[in-house]
Amino acid sequence: MSSKLLRGTFILTLGTILSKVLGLFYVIPFYAIVKDYGTALYSFSYIPYTIFISIATAGVPLAVSKFIAKYNAMGEYAVGRKLFKSGIAVMLATGTISFLVMYFTAPVLAEMAISTGGEDVEVTAEDATTVIRAVSFALIVVPFMSLIRGFFQGHQSMGPSAVSQVVEQIVRIIFVLAGAYIVLHLLGGSIVTAVSVATFAAFIGAIGGLAILGWYWFKRKPYLDELLKEDKGTMDISLKEIYKEILLYAAPFVFVGIANPLFQFIDMMTFSKTMTTIGFSGNEANAAFSVLNFQTHKLVIIPVSLAMAFSLTLVPSITKAFVENDRKGMRRQLDQTFQVLMFLTVPAAVGLSLLAEPMFTVFYKHNSLGTEVLMTYAPVAILFALYSVTAAILQGINEQRFTILSLLTGLLVKLSLNIPLIKLFETQGAVLSTALGYAAAIIINMLVIKTFAKYPMGFVTRRIILILLFSGLMAGVTAAFYKVIVQFLSPAAKFQSIMIIVICAVIGSVVYFYLGFRSKLVDRLFGDRVTRLKQKLRLPV
Repeated sequence: MSSKLLRGTFILTLGTILSKVLGLFYVIPFYAIVKDYGTALYSFSYIPYTIFISIATAGVPLAVSKFIAKYNAMGEYAVGRKLFKSGIAVMLATGTISFLVMYFTAPVLAEMAISTGGEDVEVTAEDATTVIRAVSFALIVVPFMSLIRGFFQGHQSMGPSAVSQVVEQIVRIIFVLAGAYIVLHLLGGSIVTAVSVATFAAFIGAIGGLAILGWYWFKRKPYLDELLKEDKGTMDISLKEIYKEILLYAAPFVFVGIANPLFQFIDMMTFSKTMTTIGFSGNEANAAFSVLNFQTHKLVIIPVSLAMAFSLTLVPSITKAFVENDRKGMRRQLDQTFQVLMFLTVPAAVGLSLLAEPMFTVFYKHNSLGTEVLMTYAPVAILFALYSVTAAILQGINEQRFTILSLLTGLLVKLSLNIPLIKLFETQGAVLSTALGYAAAIIINMLVIKTFAKYPMGFVTRRIILILLFSGLMAGVTAAFYKVIVQFLSPAAKFQSIMIIVICAVIGSVVYFYLGFRSKLVDRLFGDRVTRLKQKLRLPV
């Protein structure tokens, strides 16, 4: 891989991670402003929005960048520019249509989601409709912005995408927090208005990201025009053929992108209503939904992001080995991908489950339900990461058609079991049905990988057992220290919870990485980078 492409990939990955980190930590002040009722309303709007935006844009940057990079390599620069010019109109049209559909179906979506469990229900269908409509405006801008990001990435220019992502997130967060605070505390407005302003921030953030891309476009247009002058002009590809190729590239990413929102959407449609049928009030049901699909979900995604950023960088190598029919090389890359993913995700998920009480207190407030749900939900992060990576591998071995089958199977399992399990286990029942749905999808993906890539799983299974053993030992030591620490520090207080988390995280990390270094597992997974680190620290290699 060229140093320019490697640097660009690093910049884009860094931008994505920074954007996700910002998207996590803003929930602390946001929750302090709008509380459970506000975050429940926020979830009712953002889940359908995420589905709409995933369908409209998921895979567009990658598909467009792959298409443009392919034809640029052939010297056919005009083909990529033709896609870009027509794509502007297409993405504006799809964005506008998505906006109109979401805006006008908002009452239906709200009515389907909101519990009707008595007079005490605070979140009404009218409130949810208002908030859903507020977030729908972002659909006009985001698809168009995704096309521009893909265009730059196709020219191996990752900076514009990374910077625009971060700026979009910063602008959105500032507008979310400032808007909600001003409406509630300075203007004396309602919580519905405050949350509507907070969700409308998605549109304002998109405008901020688009402004950055516009600046990069005018700055780099002379260079892009110079490339156009070097066009060979030997290909005249119709728009129909162009978009057929784009759809083939983008389709797998769409299904991966909408997987998690669709699982959440099933909860949105069934959770509150089922909870009221087993005796919970409407307020209690909606508060529990906020804990499930906003508060704990934000924390559960933490272990997934970093692990996926590392493991997905190995997928292009898998694709290359598959195309060249290098079975040995592909097996080695698959082993590496699964091991890196599990090595990073498992201890993080176990640690999050173990420290559920202080973690929930730091981000929100001390809440027994939040603690119980986070403790149950944290290990599901491993399944989220495994599903995304196995789906990406299916694309690498050109079997992306099975992504649809595995996703539909997982959703069917979730849909079939959600209501019965909620009736049996309340909020944790929804977590369990999500875990079973993802497990079913992962099993299908793994069977396809085993069959079509002829991948023997014995070696990686043994390594995963070793990782699970190390994580178990780490959890045992950390849990013992945790029991001692909580005798002196309270997990019900924010600052003391931070101290508990830091102390336990340091202890857990030391134990886990000590075991990893002693067993040479870290060296085998991360290779020369670990050797250089050991040399700098003057440790035995």
